[in-house]
Amino acid sequence: MTRIALAALLALTFAAPARAQETREIGYVNTALTNLGLTRSHRVVVERFNDPEVAGVSCYISQARTGGVSGMVGLAEDPGRFSLTCVATGEVRVADSARRGERGEQVYESNTSLFFKETRVHRFVDEDAHTVVYLAWSTRLVDGSPFNAVAVVPYR
Repeated sequence: MTRIALAALLALTFAAPARAQETREIGYVNTALTNLGLTRSHRVVVERFNDPEVAGVSCYISQARTGGVSGMVGLAEDPGRFSLTCVATGEVRVADSARRGERGEQVYESNTSLFFKETRVHRFVDEDAHTVVYLAWSTRLVDGSPFNAVAVVPYR
């Protein structure tokens, strides 16, 4: 019995999503009941994260989460589908230390399976258009291309 408890604890430890600083779950909706309501249902979760290098911007990402017993213990693979929007919540100020260039900088990461599948958000600064661009993408390829979404916030 102790081995089972230890295995469950290890699974939960490694399955916990890596979160950006200031990530907060805003809410969720249940999308399908699992096991007659005895376990967590399938759901869509909305989270907010703030970009530490860009003041005055909050990003909201919604992601599908798998329920059931495997979802409760962190062993389920969540679908690689999500939506992203970012909004100015104050004066938008891009720090000098924010990485510029075509590779951008990762500002958010969430594990969506126990092994090798994540949702990531990269920030790009388009200085010509005075915008900050956020690209959400899945590390899992689907039909040769990862799922992705983009959000843009202007700054002065």
